[in-house]
Amino acid sequence: MQWRYDDMETFVQVVRCAGVTGAAKHLKLTKSVISKRVRDFELALELQLFQRLPGRLELTEAGEALYDRIAPLLGELHEAVEDMVPSSGGSLRGRLRISTPMSFGIRYLGPVIADFGRLHPDLEIAVDYDDRPVSLAHGGYDVAVRIGHLEDSSLKTRTLGECKRLICCSPDYAQRRGMPGNVAGLAEHDAIDYALVHARRFWQFEGPQGEPVTVAMRSRILANNGEAIRDMAIAGLGIASLPAFLVAEAIGDGRLIAIPLEMQQRPYTMAALYPNTRHVPAKVRTFIDHLVRMFQLHAPGELPGQTPEYMTRPGTGIGAVRIDPDSDSVM
Repeated sequence: MQWRYDDMETFVQVVRCAGVTGAAKHLKLTKSVISKRVRDFELALELQLFQRLPGRLELTEAGEALYDRIAPLLGELHEAVEDMVPSSGGSLRGRLRISTPMSFGIRYLGPVIADFGRLHPDLEIAVDYDDRPVSLAHGGYDVAVRIGHLEDSSLKTRTLGECKRLICCSPDYAQRRGMPGNVAGLAEHDAIDYALVHARRFWQFEGPQGEPVTVAMRSRILANNGEAIRDMAIAGLGIASLPAFLVAEAIGDGRLIAIPLEMQQRPYTMAALYPNTRHVPAKVRTFIDHLVRMFQLHAPGELPGQTPEYMTRPGTGIGAVRIDPDSDSVM
């Protein structure tokens, strides 16, 4: 039995969509057709690609190895065809999948992506809002926008800008507990922290010579979303370290106080990440250029009529980076 292209593509979509139901919706086919294609692909290859468990499918070792090999190849094939086929008015076509942190994506990227969609009416756009680090290859994403500390990896990046981090508390908390007079004093306070790392964690600052200074914090509250952390700080439940764009409004209207300290935390980097392939699809190149232009026009976190000192203007550096999943970085 010979394998077929449709069966191979269906297998990839089942993995990306985390099951038959999602793949059927994406490919606009019935679930029975999806299941038959996967079975036919397994028979043709004489391999078991999935473990059939109650209510879910789980990739076998052979299935995972095959997916890692063929998913990038299928992506490049689709991109080559999309780049070659003309569209109306020179507009992009195909499907652009974007991953972005929830708070930043909803607050700032929505209008940016909407503008891009209006410029390219033939392009389908799918946006996933998730604070957790994602695999671009396994998730089938074309580009991810991330805020955090970037380290070397196989991904390419386009730097969009930097965002200062602020240590904040509510006026009520400051009145009840007092504000720390220095970085070391933070250890005596309740912290509201990011839930994707362990509860007993460390906040890092930059010393006078740029050396790292670490403070062990007591995390009273954990949340997996930056806006939730901000709201708990407003409610007086503790001290939080957050990107300035999330707390600028609350500081401006007095709901939060920025705690002055002798040291600062390293700024977050805002960046677009994309696969390190020989050919970067036109839709990815054009979207990232659009992001750079929009960030130059209006840096996220600016208040009307102000250019705040906590937001630097975007850069355009290109390199190979990753988001450190253990850092207090993704909001």
